[in-house]
Amino acid sequence: MKEFSGRIAVVTGGGSGMGRELVRLLVAEGCHVAMCDVSMHGMAETRRQCAATGLPQGLRVTSHLADVSNEADVMRFRDEAAKQHATDRIHLLFNNAGIGGGGSMVVNSRDEWERTFNICWGGVYLATRAFLPLLQAADEAHIVNTSSMNGFWASIGPGAPHTAYSAAKFAVKGFSEALMTDLRLNAPHIKVSVVMPGHIGTGFRTNSLKVQTGNDSDELDARQIAQARARLTSMGKDASALSDDEIRSMLAERARRFLQDAPTSAAEAAAIILDGVKADRWRILVGSDAHLMDRMVRDDPEHAYEEQFFTRFAAAAGWHPGR
Repeated sequence: MKEFSGRIAVVTGGGSGMGRELVRLLVAEGCHVAMCDVSMHGMAETRRQCAATGLPQGLRVTSHLADVSNEADVMRFRDEAAKQHATDRIHLLFNNAGIGGGGSMVVNSRDEWERTFNICWGGVYLATRAFLPLLQAADEAHIVNTSSMNGFWASIGPGAPHTAYSAAKFAVKGFSEALMTDLRLNAPHIKVSVVMPGHIGTGFRTNSLKVQTGNDSDELDARQIAQARARLTSMGKDASALSDDEIRSMLAERARRFLQDAPTSAAEAAAIILDGVKADRWRILVGSDAHLMDRMVRDDPEHAYEEQFFTRFAAAAGWHPGR
């Protein structure tokens, strides 16, 4: 698919981060978009930014409230999108929605762990299932699944467990690779790509905490403070010695650094992804850190989870503790 003009794309997680930037770039190329998110406010901002740059006449951009881990929500999203775009087919499916949390099987709650896994992996599976008939009905189509650098390296360093997110992203990578043969045999007009971003500058940390607790406010509530304490405990820190205000300040600073210190912006990441789709690349690495880690894990898989391995990577990639 060399161009997107006149096509219809579905984007999950379109209310922020890479999802928002994918919507903006697709719209700029004349592509109709149906996006979903758990935040109507976020999607309204995405639409506002699209409108600010000028929507081509007749272009449809629709917003749909949906939790991609809930099959009923996903099916309703599909039906609403088909109705509002007056179509029985789509050309592009970007399974982009994701959150963090549930880093530890030992310390974090089962609810938090499964919330992360069910969005990051289950959302990809459910949306692919739901939209597959519409992709099959198109003349050509492309599924774009967002995994992560954590889909080939299940860690963010020796100082923090990262199990739920990493397990989900490994699943997304494996699913996408397995789809290649399945689609070639049974739906050869549908292509698939797996996206492996490194550290991308987004509001991922803040948004993850909001989705985990269902609190869309910028003011942290007691449950969010408790989750932050559990995360600190899972990293071997004494969270009981910190006041609620100190935890709030710590979270705000980490969120700021995650956004501002990233080597790749969300807009840059979206451009790399769309260029990869146009080039028909099945494996799209995003960011110099993702390329570096890919090489390092392949070169020395036996030591990939040793502290010395991460020290070498951090020095070469410019990563720092607490990213």
